[in-house]
Amino acid sequence: MIKMQVIGNLGKDCVTNTVNGKNVINFSVAHKEKFKDSSGQPKEKTTWVDCAYWTDRVGIVPYLKKGTQVYVEGSPEVRSFLRNDGTPGASLTMRVSNIQLLGSGSRQEGTGANAPSLTASQGGIQSAPADFTEPVDDLPF
Repeated sequence: MIKMQVIGNLGKDCVTNTVNGKNVINFSVAHKEKFKDSSGQPKEKTTWVDCAYWTDRVGIVPYLKKGTQVYVEGSPEVRSFLRNDGTPGASLTMRVSNIQLLGSGSRQEGTGANAPSLTASQGGIQSAPADFTEPVDDLPF
C-alpha cells in the first residue's frame, strides 16, 4: 500500500457527482513549497493534486470552497496522457480516504478562525470545539 499526505489550498469549489449510485466529491489541492536554488535564490514550486473522495457522507461539501486549506490523505495515482499538441503529460491524482479542514484562504463571514474544525473519513465527520485540547478518539469511555 502506498499512502500520500498533502496539505494545501483548494483551487476551486468542489464538485459532487453520482457515479453508479455512489457519491464522489472531486476537488484539486495546490501544495506550495518554498526553497532556495543552487545559487541561493528563493524559489517557489506548486504541485497540484486532483482528489476524488468516494463517500456517502457529503456533509463536508459546503466547506470545500476555493482557497480553503485542507489536509488530505489517500492512495496516489499518476496518469499519463497526450496533450492536443501531441506532447506527453502527466497528472497526480489521489483517492482520498481522509480529509481535514485546516483553515480558510479568505476571511469571509462564517469562515476562517470562527469556522468549525471538521474531519471527514470513512467513519464520518466529527466537529471539534475550538477550546478542546485532548485528542478525539472512538472509545466510548
